[in-house]
Amino acid sequence: MYIKKLTLNNFRNYESEELTFSNGINILFGANAQGKTNAGEAIFFLCTGYSPRANNDKLVIRNGEDRAEISAVASSSYGDVSVKIRFNKNDKKNIYINNVEVLKVGEIFGNINSVFFNPQELKLVQETPEDRRRFLNVSLSQMSKSYFYSLIRYNKILSQRNNLLKDPNRDVVYDTLPVWDRQLTEQAGKIIRARNEFLEKLSPIAREKHAFISDGKEELVMKTESGYYGTEEEIAYAMYEDLKLALDKDIRLGFTSIGPHRDDIKFTLNGLDARVFASQGQQRTVALSLKLAEAEIFKERFSEYPILILDDVLSELDKKRQRKLVSAVSGMQTIFTTTVIDRTVFKNLLVNKITIENGKVKK
Repeated sequence: MYIKKLTLNNFRNYESEELTFSNGINILFGANAQGKTNAGEAIFFLCTGYSPRANNDKLVIRNGEDRAEISAVASSSYGDVSVKIRFNKNDKKNIYINNVEVLKVGEIFGNINSVFFNPQELKLVQETPEDRRRFLNVSLSQMSKSYFYSLIRYNKILSQRNNLLKDPNRDVVYDTLPVWDRQLTEQAGKIIRARNEFLEKLSPIAREKHAFISDGKEELVMKTESGYYGTEEEIAYAMYEDLKLALDKDIRLGFTSIGPHRDDIKFTLNGLDARVFASQGQQRTVALSLKLAEAEIFKERFSEYPILILDDVLSELDKKRQRKLVSAVSGMQTIFTTTVIDRTVFKNLLVNKITIENGKVKK
């Protein structure tokens, strides 16, 4: 899969621009704050329906404008597909697949697949379990709409359960809770089972990618801290029993203390906790290795690679790791953003260079 054309209207600092990509290596080049990252953000937005950089969709609308629109045409083994999103300051966004509006945001998944990396992805290693769960959820939602809808249902039921736990009428809580728990654990079984299968595949590939980029000097090990394994039904049953045991604790806390909303992943490098002992360069390599492994799983799932967006990734890697990374992305469409191009890193490779200057493609 590769993106052919990206059109931006009143998106971030772009007034009206069209970018054309090759199916190999593409470099968005220019000084800082010119719009390179904005273009990469737009592509990911068209793949997932959300921005990796903004919590509010309205923030992507160009300053002084009321509307914005982004669209892309991509090619896959099934033919061309177009995705368009319209933003309005006074209304929700509208999504169109092949010029037909879809009413559920989940329908955007699976049309154009991408893997996105920018400096904020270091949160995968450095920050909270929520950042690692977001990584799992975005990746799995692109691979399976049913996962996305299970996640939506789970979060709604979880919110209702948490509200019930705060009810001062204990008889109501004890009488009603089993109904919610059955529904909650049914969705939890689907979510946890999908995450377990994904991580079982991801872990050895990420270890291999990390060993390649680090020249065999570092061994990456990933461990899930879910605590639930087996079939969907077995996971649901085990969690239901645990919810009963944790009931008094949950009532005291006022929220649900166990479930996939509490999952985490632990990373170790050469046996040491990567969050505590790894340098920032090593942590960046861990996050990169995860993204490269994610791309391989997309390839296994769909028989073609996703679009790989690497925003400002080269600046923090030494020359050897830069060359290793470029070597690792051969065979898939990759979009780099950078302020400096070292020709030795891309030696003997065909590269499509797109210069961005103040939200415009410099011809």
